[in-house]
Amino acid sequence: MKLSDIALNRPVTTIIMVFLVVLLEFIAFNRIGIDLFPDISLPAVVVITNYEGVGPEEIETMVTRPIEGAIATITNINNISSISSTGSSIVIAEFNWGTDMDKATMDMREAVDLIEAYLPDEVSKPMIVKFDPSMLPIMQLGVAGKIDLASLKTLLEKEFVPVLERLDGVAQVSLVGGLEREILITLNQTKMNNYHISFSNVTTALMMENMNLSGGHISRGDKDLLVRVTGKFDSVEEIKNILIPTATGYVLLEDIAEIEDTYKDISNLSRLNGETCIGVTIQKQTDANTVDVSDRVNKEIEKILGEIDVDIRVIPVMDQASFIKTAINSVGMNGIIGGLLAVLILYLFLRNYRSTLIIAISIPVSIIATFMLIYFADLTLNLMTLGGLALGIGMLVDNSIVVLENIYRYRTLGYNRYEAALHGAQEIGTAITASTLTTIVVFLPIVFMGGIAAEIFKELALTVSFSLMVSLVVALTLIPVMSAKMLKISSDEGKKGKALFEKIKELYRKSLAWSLDHRALVSIVFIAVLIFSLLFIPFIGAEFIPEMDQGQFTINIELPLGTSLEETNRITAAIEDIVLKLPETAGVLANVGSSSDLMAVMETSSSDLSSLIVLLKPRSERERSTSEVMEDLREKIRVPGADISISAVNIAEIAGSPVSIKINGNDLALLEELALKVKDVMAGIEGIREIEDSISKGRPELQIKINRSLAAQFGLRPAQIGAVVKSAISGDIASRYEVAGEEIDIRVRLDKEDISSIEQLKNLLLPSPTGALVPLERVAEFRLATGARQILRENQVRYVEITAELYNTNLAKVMPLIREKIEESIDLPVGYQLEYGGEYSEMMEAFSDLYYTALLAIVLVYMVMVSQFESLVHPFIIMFTVPMAAIGVIFALLFSGHTLSVISFIGIIMLAGIVVNNAIVMIDYINTLRNKGKNVRETLLEAGPVRLRPILMTTLTTILALLPQAIGRGEGSELSSPLAVVVMGGLIVSTFLTLYLIPIIYSFIAGIKKKAVHE
Repeated sequence: MKLSDIALNRPVTTIIMVFLVVLLEFIAFNRIGIDLFPDISLPAVVVITNYEGVGPEEIETMVTRPIEGAIATITNINNISSISSTGSSIVIAEFNWGTDMDKATMDMREAVDLIEAYLPDEVSKPMIVKFDPSMLPIMQLGVAGKIDLASLKTLLEKEFVPVLERLDGVAQVSLVGGLEREILITLNQTKMNNYHISFSNVTTALMMENMNLSGGHISRGDKDLLVRVTGKFDSVEEIKNILIPTATGYVLLEDIAEIEDTYKDISNLSRLNGETCIGVTIQKQTDANTVDVSDRVNKEIEKILGEIDVDIRVIPVMDQASFIKTAINSVGMNGIIGGLLAVLILYLFLRNYRSTLIIAISIPVSIIATFMLIYFADLTLNLMTLGGLALGIGMLVDNSIVVLENIYRYRTLGYNRYEAALHGAQEIGTAITASTLTTIVVFLPIVFMGGIAAEIFKELALTVSFSLMVSLVVALTLIPVMSAKMLKISSDEGKKGKALFEKIKELYRKSLAWSLDHRALVSIVFIAVLIFSLLFIPFIGAEFIPEMDQGQFTINIELPLGTSLEETNRITAAIEDIVLKLPETAGVLANVGSSSDLMAVMETSSSDLSSLIVLLKPRSERERSTSEVMEDLREKIRVPGADISISAVNIAEIAGSPVSIKINGNDLALLEELALKVKDVMAGIEGIREIEDSISKGRPELQIKINRSLAAQFGLRPAQIGAVVKSAISGDIASRYEVAGEEIDIRVRLDKEDISSIEQLKNLLLPSPTGALVPLERVAEFRLATGARQILRENQVRYVEITAELYNTNLAKVMPLIREKIEESIDLPVGYQLEYGGEYSEMMEAFSDLYYTALLAIVLVYMVMVSQFESLVHPFIIMFTVPMAAIGVIFALLFSGHTLSVISFIGIIMLAGIVVNNAIVMIDYINTLRNKGKNVRETLLEAGPVRLRPILMTTLTTILALLPQAIGRGEGSELSSPLAVVVMGGLIVSTFLTLYLIPIIYSFIAGIKKKAVHE
């Protein structure tokens, strides 16, 4: 028994099942998470190792290379890259997509553990973490108030940070800027020399004096008393009066040092809209929902502000949840508008309120059931799932329209409601099942794809598939039941509105008859138009993923190495002032002393770096796009000697910069020379912006070369000498001073006046195991040099990377020019290679996968149709609509200004399953008439006009449902618009082809078969 038969025989059960689905959805809907994109789990693991005070070349040799060698033996590793910089080593292992990352992380730990003993003793324990996009902050706040920065930072550390970090889903809360209290002990080198006191004598005395110790237990009567010796400092005066041992006795600390309760040296500054503040960065846990975390944080901040008696302001600069909500609402509204337009088209065709109402009811029922499947599949509401649902709205009514139109036709022929519902659903059931399967089956290869593109679009594929499966069930159950109960039609109503459509049918019948009489001419015209359209492909352009206008971008400023924080702050403030004067600017958070990057582990801090996070007004409140504002700023904020880059927030950032060229080799000097040549070539190409290389200009440095044999004579080792030098210049945390429940660092360092010159540094005294104090110059040589800031390696070979942004151009246009000009002007030495990466590499890899996916989808569609028709010929006829739909795709992309991207490519693959649907319904009806004994021409001229109305109805409802998305209004539309444009363009052309080309090809094939039979 068919599904429609069961539904019609048990109508009450069918309606109850619908109500059950609606009830379950009300429970499930509020539990579905909301996010901007699907969860993208990159198959990468990072090893972070610190070796404080050591330069990049030493880090590379002693830390990075051993770790690279250890992990290179792990299976499924696709690429190993590393960054060796002053004091740290970062090694990134990229695995093949589909790798079990939990096991891969364990393998990494085991491999690193094996070589850990061979690393220098002073190296920190390597930290191994999964590389995760959730490491990117979801919120950035600015906090200012009518209290000093030290008190404000203390307040945030006590009242805000611990409370927010306890919230469900919050991983880390970080503060930038402010003042931090410390007890600073500034030693006088001359006085220390007079008393023969070393730096370590002072730090040891402070540690020994500042401690509480347990003395055990004693009995007092029937009680057992704990004995504690309390020696912790109670005041700064106690610190001043501690005794430092000398060769002849003791000396008070205050006699050789200045002790003050002060603040740590400022290493970074934060400002919000020009006002000094403290920046707050919030990161979420990997599996947490962005919107939920943001809501909890905002509610908790409001609660805290209501409880504290301090006048402070917390201003959000960046909140991903805000854009997510706006984008989701925009996509949802587009879907609602599209659904209303589809219902309007139905009424214009049917001119029957009851028929229109039946379809209108089926739309929310199908959507509700789809939401339930989204919940059970553990998906989130994001741009991909909602975009897929909005796309599906136009198609999910197709099945219902075809069934209802067929039932409607039977009613106009005089059948009663039950008979019309039964025959109408039965007759068309097989055809719509096949057409639904052809649309769903094209998504099957996407689910098994790898790479970033697959991670992004799997949820879209699943959502569209869910909506189509639901629509098929609704069309075969709810539509017949409601038609049997509601579809009333009088003889007058059956004729209402027919006059105009009958004229259209007659016009189509005549044009079809003419086309059948001139089959060769019409076929040649179609082929010629297809070939003509292919000539326009080079003008379309290509990109990886369209850039979204999120109204936010970052300005990174890099000044010459060694630039003071004060000078960096001055230049940053001037740029900040320019940005604040733009009419589109809503807020600016300035961080002086650090540079923002994609991932937290990649951020760098230095006095010559700064960054501005710029938030623009909503898109509806500004005339210019984010990219236009950025381009305007590029002209306005040029500073001599400064390297300024402006980059927008974009999902494609995961793949790297749009243009990325790597030069592999071992000689850093030669790599730098080649990088400059490549940059010169790129500078002459139109549309390229922000050309940068990874070779930072070397920092001027004083290198102290230890003479190991001389040092050994005094019992000194390089590590000991390095520790003394570092402590003398940067200071050393000797102990901590407790006051009012707060622990304050006690920092010991030499007076800056005592180490302001190289000659003074040479006289720094080193304590030897023999008790003697040895001047540093006795065991070391001093020389001025230039050291690299960082050394990059990939697959255990050094490289330099040249990156660039694009403006008013695309990758397909730019990359061939870059390749051509580089090959013409640069001869690479032996052993050096060029590699093109970034978005271009990801785009080419994704396109390659999608080409094969499209071919497989076409094969699967053909196989489904063969199974339905039990024929190889009829599906072959229908498949002619697929290549011909390319005409509509090409011109739709060309006239809309969209490029060929992963998004539009997904639309092309979807078309392979969509464009055949109308042809399936037509061929199915042609076969039904042929089985009744009618000749080919008579059959085609009857079947075409009969199926004209459902074909036009399904096509127009799909197109109008997609129209709001194709127009691309509102946030987040950049991702859904290209897909909608492709489907609309292909569907319009394929519908025309279905009405003319399919009958022509059918008649060709029938003529050939007839001729073969006679022979």
